[in-house]
Order: sequence, then C-alpha cells, then structure tokens
Amino acid sequence: MTTQELASSQENMSDTTPTTAPKADLDWPNLGFGLHKADFSIRHTWKDGSWDLGVLSPDENIPINIAATCLHYGQACFEGLKAFETKSGDVVVFRIEQNAKRMINSCEKILMEPVPEEMFIDSVFRVINANRRFVPPYGTGACLYIRPLVIGSAPQVGVKPAGEYVFLVLVTPVGPYFKTGFKPVDLIVVEDIDRAAPLGVGDAKVGGNYAAGMRATLRAKEQGFTEVLYLDAREKKFIDESGPANFFAITKDNQYITPASSSILASITNKSLMILARDMGLEAKRRPIGVDEIFDFAEAGCCGTAAVITPIGSITYRDRKVTYCPDGKSGPISAKLYDRLRAIQVGDEPDVHDWVRVVPE
Repeated sequence: MTTQELASSQENMSDTTPTTAPKADLDWPNLGFGLHKADFSIRHTWKDGSWDLGVLSPDENIPINIAATCLHYGQACFEGLKAFETKSGDVVVFRIEQNAKRMINSCEKILMEPVPEEMFIDSVFRVINANRRFVPPYGTGACLYIRPLVIGSAPQVGVKPAGEYVFLVLVTPVGPYFKTGFKPVDLIVVEDIDRAAPLGVGDAKVGGNYAAGMRATLRAKEQGFTEVLYLDAREKKFIDESGPANFFAITKDNQYITPASSSILASITNKSLMILARDMGLEAKRRPIGVDEIFDFAEAGCCGTAAVITPIGSITYRDRKVTYCPDGKSGPISAKLYDRLRAIQVGDEPDVHDWVRVVPE
C-alpha cells in the first residue's frame, strides 16, 4: 500500500491522538543520545507532480523497492532539530524555518523534489503533537530529537533523478550527544581522508557525507580521540569542520571565528552562536582558518544541533598537541555561549531574536 492509499484509508485518524497523555515512563535525566521508540512518524509521498497530505503511522518500517534511487545512487538527505518543554509547559522548536530552508538546499543539490517550507513545518508540528508524551520534562536536560528525511523511492536502473520521493519525519527522546555532557573532548587533524570535495555536496546534509567520514572517526576513536578535524581537500592548509559538527574558535583578542568554506554544512547552531557572540561584545567572523592557527587560540569548540557546543580540550596535529582546557573545564566564553543558547531554547532567557516557536496543539 502506498502512502497516498494509506492516507486515504486512515483519513489521518492518527492526527486525533490526544496530546494530554501522561509522559512516557522513561528515565529522563539519564537518557542517552540514541533511538528510543516513540508512537508515530509522519510520511508524505511526491508522485505525479505533487506531494500528498501525509499520514501519521505507528509503523517503524517503510516499504521500499530494491531498486530505489536512495539505495543505489544516494538520493537521500536529512535534517536534525529539537523540541523542548519550557517551564510554562509549552513545547517549542528552535529556528525551524532555517531547517526547512536547509533541507530545500539539500534536495536541490542532489536533484530531489524539495519539501515546501510550510509543509516541512506543518509536518514537524503534527508529529510532535502525536508524540507529546515523549517530549522530555523541563529541567531534565533531555529533548525530543526530530529527524526529517527525504529519499528517492522510485525504482530504476540508470543514474537519473527519481520520479517519486518520500518525505518522513521521525522523533526520538534523547539525552546529551556525548556521555560526558558539556566537557572538553580531544580531536586529531586528519590529512589522508577527506569528508567532502570543493564544489561537491559538503554544504548539503546528505547521507553520503557522513558515510565518507566514518572511517576517519572510527580510526580516531581507536587512537583514543573523540573525533577528527578535517582540512580543506584542495591544499590541506585550512580547517573545514569536525566529524559531525562545525568548528569555531575564540581568539586571544576576543574574536569568534569559524571557517569559510564551500564544503561545510551551514550549521544553524553556528549561525546562532555568531549572533550571540556579537551580543556579548565579541567580533564574529567567518573566514579561512589556517591549521597552524590552532596553536594561538584561547578556546575552541565544535557546534551543532545534537550537542549545541562541545568544548575542545586538545587538538593533535602531526607531532604537536595544543591544549585549551588544562583543568578539564570549558573556556569561559564557550561556556557562556552554551548557557545562553540553551536558556533561549528552553525559554529561560528572552528570545530577542525571535528564534523560538511554540508548537500549537
């Protein structure tokens, strides 16, 4: 049965699921960052020139043809965002419009049918409401992680765009991305593996980019590091980004700097931190950052939706190691940026930049 047929037969009855159900029985403060089953996902099909209305489904599986383009030619992209419960009991999302726009860019980059911004937002709200009991309680440090996904689902042999696509949104309650929480991590610079090439798809959130980085990350972990730091693929002179996140640094003259590169994913968290840094009186710049500059930074960090900010304790480059957190604690500016962004996300600080949207029931 296709998604369209399923939508017609069920008449979206899952949308009527009560949103006042008791919270799920989970150990919220000790929740790990992983897949925890929720009640519903939502799925839409693009076929014959239009998207259907979508349907909420309790099924964790999707039927897919063995010749689908997502399986053979990599036509797949995704997003990641979070929903939080505030002290007042509202459920909110952070800068969802930016996620919708970034998914449009990813779809267009690999010639998939883009998901309209309003459809993206509406689908995310519908799936949150269907899973409200899995939104972690305020104050637990956990959140509802939201994963929108677009895949080429039409069967074909031959490299060309699919004639049919599926847009899904799944959710899972999660704890901190790193088990250690907001504590410094150790990175190693890799020079023999590239995450993405200039003029390629490094600026899109496509699955292939993450598959390309697995071998570097796994090797780094085997060597005792938490993650890797990639350099530009052309000259191996400039910092690109970390494995799953953007890179930033705080200079000794109080500048927030982050790499300028065509092969970096535009992190919504990074964009937000740049604005908050300016609010704090720092100069925020996006510019090429030479790898040799790591020895002169006051602080360094990785940033992204999953962890918000992960302070970098040390970076090893060839036979040299630079340490930023000798006492095992984050630098003061990184800590202040982290606290401020988290406070805005959960409603503990005024949202002066209009970043937070309440999910209507």
